[in-house]
Amino acid sequence: MPDVNAAWAALDTAAAAARGRRIAGLFDAEPDRLARLTLDAAGLELDLSKHPWSLSDVDVMLDLARASGIEAARERLFAGEVVNASEGRPALHMALRAPDGADYRAEGQPVSRDVEAVRGAMREFAEAVRSGGKRGCTGKPFRAIVHIGIGGSDLGPRLIWEALKPLDPQIELRFAANVDPAELAQALTGLDPAETMVVTVSKTFTTLETLTNAEAARAWLRSSLGTASDSHLVAVSAAPERAQAFGVPADQVFGFWDWVGGRYSIWSAVGLSCAVALGYDVFAELHAGAAAMDDHFRTAPLDRNAPVLLALAHVFNRNGLGRPIRAVVPYAQRLRLFAAFLQQLEMESNGKRVTADGAPVAHPTAASVFGDAGTNGQHAFFQLLHQGTDVVPIDILAVRQGSEGDPAAQRKLLANAVAQAEALLVGRSETDVRAELAGRPDADTLAPQRTFPGDRPSSFLLLDRLDPRRMGALIALYEHKTFVEGVLWGINSFDQWGVELGKTLATRVLAELEGGPRAPHDPSTAALIARLKF
Repeated sequence: MPDVNAAWAALDTAAAAARGRRIAGLFDAEPDRLARLTLDAAGLELDLSKHPWSLSDVDVMLDLARASGIEAARERLFAGEVVNASEGRPALHMALRAPDGADYRAEGQPVSRDVEAVRGAMREFAEAVRSGGKRGCTGKPFRAIVHIGIGGSDLGPRLIWEALKPLDPQIELRFAANVDPAELAQALTGLDPAETMVVTVSKTFTTLETLTNAEAARAWLRSSLGTASDSHLVAVSAAPERAQAFGVPADQVFGFWDWVGGRYSIWSAVGLSCAVALGYDVFAELHAGAAAMDDHFRTAPLDRNAPVLLALAHVFNRNGLGRPIRAVVPYAQRLRLFAAFLQQLEMESNGKRVTADGAPVAHPTAASVFGDAGTNGQHAFFQLLHQGTDVVPIDILAVRQGSEGDPAAQRKLLANAVAQAEALLVGRSETDVRAELAGRPDADTLAPQRTFPGDRPSSFLLLDRLDPRRMGALIALYEHKTFVEGVLWGINSFDQWGVELGKTLATRVLAELEGGPRAPHDPSTAALIARLKF
C-alpha cells in the first residue's frame, strides 16, 4: 500500500501536469478513456470522462484512496463500528434500507430486527391512513399532512416528495422548517384541520425551530377541534417520552436510533410523511434502490466503484486544482431541491477544519455546493460557468424518460443537458469567432466577449427514469461519495459541531429581545439587539 503522504504528493504532481493540457485532447490520447470512466451502478449511468484527469491520474487517485484506507474504513462503516468518534456512535443508515433478514449490528448489538419492527409499524400506519381505516377526530379521512422538522428532518423528505409526488395526490404533503412564522402560515393556509395530520420530526424533541412550529400547529388544530385533535399529532423522535408529554398519542410516536445521523435519516421513520403520502410501497422501493447502491459500494472494486470514482474526481478538482466551488444541475424540475439537499449532506458532513483526531487538516475539505434545475440555471449562473474567471466543476443529472408531459419537450431538455456538457468541454475559440465576425468593424471588441475558453469539467449522471428505486440509489451514491471524501481528508463526516455555537448564542439573544438582562456582546451585535427589541 502506498504511503499516504507520497500519495498526496503524487496528486500534486498529476494536477500540475493536468494544468498544461486540455480535457478534450485526452479522448484522442486515450482510446479506452470513455470505457474506463463510464460505469453503471444500481440503475444509474455515470460518465466521468469530462474531468481533467488522465487515466494515469485516475490510477494516482486510486492509490490515494488505498493509502487513505478507504477499504478498511468502508468495512468499519458497514460493520457498525464507531466511525463518529466525537459522539461515540456508529453511522449505520445502511441498516435502515437493508432488505428483511439482514444482520446489521451497531457496536456488536443486532439492530436489523428492530429496524424491521419500525418499518412494519410504518407500513401498517401508512396503509391505515390511506385506506381511511385511521381517521381524524371528527371521522373525516386525512387529506393533508404538515411535516414539521428542520435540517435532515426536512430536506430529505421534502426532496423525496418533490421528486416522486403524483400530479393529483390522494394526500397533500406540506412542509414547515423555518422558524419564520410565514412558512408555517403558508403550510396551514387552505387546509381543513379536521382532515390534517401534523407530523413533528425531532431526534431530541427539543429543537427550537421545530418545537416552535409544532406548538403553533397544535394550537391551530385545537382552536378548531379542541384537545381531541391531539389524535392528529404524530411524532418521530429518539425521545418518545418528550413527544408524549407534548400530547402525541403513544401509539403515534415512531422511534429511531442515535446511530442515525440527521442528514442520513430519510430512510428511517423520518420518512414517515412520505411513506403515508406516497404509499408505503413507494417508500420500500426507495429503500431497495439505496440498498442496491450500498451493495455496489461495498463490493465493487475501487476502479469500478461509482461513489469512490465520483469522490476521487471531485477531490482531484478540489485539492489538485484548487477549485473550491461545485455546481449541481439536475435537468429535471422534480429534482430542483437536489443541490440544497447536497449542501447539507456534503457541507455539513465535510465542512471541517480539523481531523477526527483534532489536528488541523492538511488539505482543503468540502467544496461549496450550489445549483438549480436546468434549464433554469442556464439563464442565471451558467454565464459564470462558461466565461467566468473561476473554473467551477459541475455535476449534470439527466433523466432519459420523463414522468409526465410532452415527450418532445423532454427531448429538448435532454438536448440542453448534453449540449451544456459539450459546450463546457470544448468551448469556442477566438479564431472561430473572428471568422464569423469577418468584416465587422467591432470584431476586435466582440471576439473576446464571444469566446468560450472551454476545458470546464463535468460529471454526467443519467437515470433511465425518475422512479423510487433510482431515486434511492441516487441519494445513496452521494452519501457514500461524501463518506469517501471524508476518509481521504481524515475528518469525521458524521458530526456537526459547527451548527451549535450560533444556536447557543441565539438563546441568549432571544432572552434579551424579550426584555431579559443584557449580556456582553461586540458593539455591532449590541446595537442590532437594541434596534430589534420588541
